[in-house]
Amino acid sequence: MNTAFQALTARLQAAGVPDARFDAAQLYRFVTGRDPRLDDGPSPEEAARLEALATRRAAREPLQYLLGEWDFLGFTLKVGPGVLCPRADSEVVCETAIELLRDKPAPVVLDLCAGTGCLGLGVARACPGAQVTCVEKSAEAWPYLQANTAGTAVRTVQADIFAWYRTLAPESVDLILSNPPYLTAGEMAALMPETAHEPAMALDGGEDGLAFYRLLTARYRMALRPGGWLVLEIGCAQAADVLALGATQGWSHGRCRKDYGGNDRVIVLQKPEKTG
Repeated sequence: MNTAFQALTARLQAAGVPDARFDAAQLYRFVTGRDPRLDDGPSPEEAARLEALATRRAAREPLQYLLGEWDFLGFTLKVGPGVLCPRADSEVVCETAIELLRDKPAPVVLDLCAGTGCLGLGVARACPGAQVTCVEKSAEAWPYLQANTAGTAVRTVQADIFAWYRTLAPESVDLILSNPPYLTAGEMAALMPETAHEPAMALDGGEDGLAFYRLLTARYRMALRPGGWLVLEIGCAQAADVLALGATQGWSHGRCRKDYGGNDRVIVLQKPEKTG
């Protein structure tokens, strides 16, 4: 019986960690390289490392930060303090973009508020001819984006998207995707303990959570070619508001797609084709 693993699980449960047994198993494998269900226990050196990680996880630091990497759409990303953790909910954003680009041989794609680069990298992997640029402002997130895109054809730009649109040539882009900050002021004041460890810059969407959607729908439309797409991750209660912003700014064919948990997660807006 692996009493060390049982004690680790109990400690995380007592700290209120969701799915404590899963997290305990991940930490155990990370330190020892062995399955805790089949192992007799850690060595003294491994036990010391486990203790240090258990203390951090019991303080509700995200598991992703402790492991230093996390899988997204079948590939592994470097992650740690200062960058938003990739989430399974965001995979449907990437999948939506890939579906829209399926018949384009060399699309130009922007991933705005890129963080780890998960969305842009997902598109680049699925669409080998895509010309993908990931844009990120944060100095803390930037090293992770650089590490994750190293050795790929994905271009990276460190910039503030509230100004960067001015550098874009009109009608030069086929698709823009983004997981922007979208939490409201009320949500920022009541974060889950793990989320509170993540950078506020990647979470805070202003008083009503819509500041970035106003920017993206108003300022980035000109950069898209006619028929181009804007693909946005949203909070589960924001679909109607973001669709309304799109309609006000002249976007067409607005629609919402749910994630695999059944929550509203993706807004798709199209720049109208030219007529006449």
